[in-house]
Amino acid sequence: MKLALIQMKTKNTPEENLVEAKKMLAKAAKENVHIAVFPEMFACPYDNSCFPRFAMDQESPFLIEMGNCAAELGIYIVAGSVPEKSNHKIYNTSFVFDPKGQRIARHRKIHLFDIDVEGGQRFVESDVLSPGQDFTTFDTPWGKLGLMICYDIRFPEVARLLALQGAKGIIVPAAFNMTTGPAHWEFSFRARALDNQVFMAGVAPARDTMASYIAWGHTISTDPWGAILTQMDEKEGIAFVEWEMEKLDKVRRELPLLKHRRTDLYRLTEVPISPE
Repeated sequence: MKLALIQMKTKNTPEENLVEAKKMLAKAAKENVHIAVFPEMFACPYDNSCFPRFAMDQESPFLIEMGNCAAELGIYIVAGSVPEKSNHKIYNTSFVFDPKGQRIARHRKIHLFDIDVEGGQRFVESDVLSPGQDFTTFDTPWGKLGLMICYDIRFPEVARLLALQGAKGIIVPAAFNMTTGPAHWEFSFRARALDNQVFMAGVAPARDTMASYIAWGHTISTDPWGAILTQMDEKEGIAFVEWEMEKLDKVRRELPLLKHRRTDLYRLTEVPISPE
């Protein structure tokens, strides 16, 4: 399975970002990719003041065009994340479209990014956004894939539950910053891949030093052995990576840690939540 990890610089409006996204999709399609992935909040700046202004519903022109692009190119598109409005709430939401242009998955960021690091980054998503409640997977011809958004990766339970639900790879639109990125970005993706014997992909915005929130960039993919398959720098571009599912099967066969869990002593279960 070949992925295009699209590290684009976020512009000021969804209309501008849609133009840029389509340009980068055209480049990716020339490499015969199966899945294209965009960054967290690739429709508008990652700024609390922008989320209510640009919040869109599932039938917004931006998302409809993402589906159209998937159908036109015959690929899966993980549409990073966008501010989604629903029932008077705003979510940080990722949508997935299949090669027919159908929307097949929706993940609302479960863990909101509320941090205040002394001498570093302060950001409080919960001032504007509401948390999601679902663990998200979707099926492809290469196997089941999981979906998280940025801060979700810091909670090992999420990746483990996705793996237990059958995910062979986990895609993470994300925007670590200049404080958390150098410290934790690479480690997070290597650890989640290693712990759960899955492929991981973290797709970030390109760095814009003039933005209110400066992203670390460094879009990355790691394999089930915890090795780095690719990692970009901070500049705009596309990283192409192949996930060989035979390698995943080999790792899980030789080091069957998921089978070695002591479920007689401990268990991790998803708590049923009533639909909103």
